[in-house]
Amino acid sequence: MMNNIHKITILFLFSFSIGFSQEKLTKEDAINLALENNYGIQIAKNKVKIAENNASIYNSGFLPKVTASAGANYNNNSSEFTSQNGDVSETNDAESKLYNASIGLNYTLFDGLGRTYNYKKLKEAYNLSELEAQAIIENSVLQIFTIYYDVAQLTEDELNILESLKISKQRLKRAELSFDYGQSTKLHVLNAEVDVNNDSIRYINTQRFLANSKRDLNLLLGRTITNDFTVDTGISFNLIFDYQNLLEKAKSHNIEILKVEKSIVLSNFDTKINKSDLFPTLNFNSSYGFNKYDYDLTFANSEQLSKGINAGVSLNWNLFDGGNTKTRIQNSKITADNLQVQKELIENELERSIANALEIYNNALFILKAEKKNVETNKRNFSRTEEQFKLGQITSIEFRQAQVNLLNAQSNLNSAKYDAKNAELKLLQLSGELLSQEF
Repeated sequence: MMNNIHKITILFLFSFSIGFSQEKLTKEDAINLALENNYGIQIAKNKVKIAENNASIYNSGFLPKVTASAGANYNNNSSEFTSQNGDVSETNDAESKLYNASIGLNYTLFDGLGRTYNYKKLKEAYNLSELEAQAIIENSVLQIFTIYYDVAQLTEDELNILESLKISKQRLKRAELSFDYGQSTKLHVLNAEVDVNNDSIRYINTQRFLANSKRDLNLLLGRTITNDFTVDTGISFNLIFDYQNLLEKAKSHNIEILKVEKSIVLSNFDTKINKSDLFPTLNFNSSYGFNKYDYDLTFANSEQLSKGINAGVSLNWNLFDGGNTKTRIQNSKITADNLQVQKELIENELERSIANALEIYNNALFILKAEKKNVETNKRNFSRTEEQFKLGQITSIEFRQAQVNLLNAQSNLNSAKYDAKNAELKLLQLSGELLSQEF
């Protein structure tokens, strides 16, 4: 068992020494890497580019259509003709050729303003795609910070457990010396070995959890999964949050509110586009054509050439389409009404979410303050217990209990600290201020 403990000690020292050469990943670095490499964010940005292309003048219908065509035909025929009096004549290998070319222009002069509203709708759809991309970025940032703080918490837990493990090893060494000099029993040595093993297992498990969290963070940052790094464990809090102020900011900047407002605008454009079908459509078309015929011997003329310009306008008016247009208009109005109801629902849910998140944040700060005092109390208790243990005034069980209490208090403090920070980030997201913060 002692050989195993020594091996574990060597492994700890080796892994600890490697840590000094690790990359330091700051919160700012993590955000910058995510904005550049995160897979979900990259897909969202590409969707914005597609929406931008759709909203260009080339997809608006305002530009004319120009078409060109050309062709050639060749015929080689042999014919036999019989007149009414019985005379027979033949034409062999009679060749004829046809060449044609034309260029045409078509343009819609008026379509009931449907084209205008559709173009405006495409512009708003582009704005909506930007909001959807922003929502994905916000959620990704929140997810990245959650895992980043998991890494930070596990990093601090690892150091605390390592310190506790050193204390357990010192106690084991003291127990072995006392046993060698006949001042204690083998039971004290065995108890100390059990505690060393328990601390070693806890340390190894924490290292495993830490490695897993680092891989999770690397995946979100879109980089090599095996990249090792350290993180910044220092955090600060915005201790002042006012409910009414948060609510006002949320109604102006919350991404879900902005998205539903943009959807309402799009729905109103759908109504106008459908109404445009009630008006006539006026189209202009023109073309320039060239035709050349090379006739065979059966024709009186050997060649014909024609060329010229054609132009005209056409008016189309769908006076009655069976009520389809009327149905589309009614449905688009109902859709707009539903979106307005959805907006009211989101606003009410937002009020509730902000109230809940603010309460969670304030409670987290209270717990954090209490856990800080708890750690200080346990440190003083452990220090006194350690002195009494060295003097032989308390048992190893009492000493171990004080040691475990301190370790648990430190772990609870780390958990409370990062829970409070995550609660703060959630408030910032709800109020639409997450991406405007300096991390």
